[in-house]
Amino acid sequence: MTAEDRADDRDGVVRVDGADAFAGEPDGLQRLWTPHRMVYIGGQDKPTDSAPGAGCPFCRIPTLTDEQGLVVARGAAAYVVLNLYPYNSGHLLVCPYRHVADYTDLTPDEVVDIAALTQTAMRVTREVMAPHGFNLGMNQGDVAGAGIAAHLHQHVVPRWVGDSNFLPIVAQTRALPALLADTRARLAAAWPTESKG
Repeated sequence: MTAEDRADDRDGVVRVDGADAFAGEPDGLQRLWTPHRMVYIGGQDKPTDSAPGAGCPFCRIPTLTDEQGLVVARGAAAYVVLNLYPYNSGHLLVCPYRHVADYTDLTPDEVVDIAALTQTAMRVTREVMAPHGFNLGMNQGDVAGAGIAAHLHQHVVPRWVGDSNFLPIVAQTRALPALLADTRARLAAAWPTESKG
């Protein structure tokens, strides 16, 4: 934009050919608005402290209906829930009911239930969504990237060839093609009956 293009910028608003130019020069790019991410950035649904109870979303979720809590399946010592802020469609979390932070503090029954639910989560997700692979893991502690460090949870993230494009790299944004409620319903319907709690 040249000085001749500016009609008046004394009030701090640049005008080009009589129009306000708040957003700069048109760049021809489409915009993918993801306002739902602002609640995460703002801290909604994050623990109010590290104590067990209603302040911890992973303690609170089992008290809700499956639909309200996005619970896919319930086991004896742990449950499977959709991640409210997923890395990819179908991103599941396997959480013990008990408020425990460290993997080494799990009981033998919790370890077995988390492992079995993780295996079933992979099988069901393969059947329903046909991913090409998975990322599995637990972030232990804030320094390791745990968003909710006080209540252990195992990530089960389906992956597809080409699912990492320019959006997460350049814009730190994911485009998710399915609503969480729809994904939960599809996965819960496919979950084996003998595994449902």
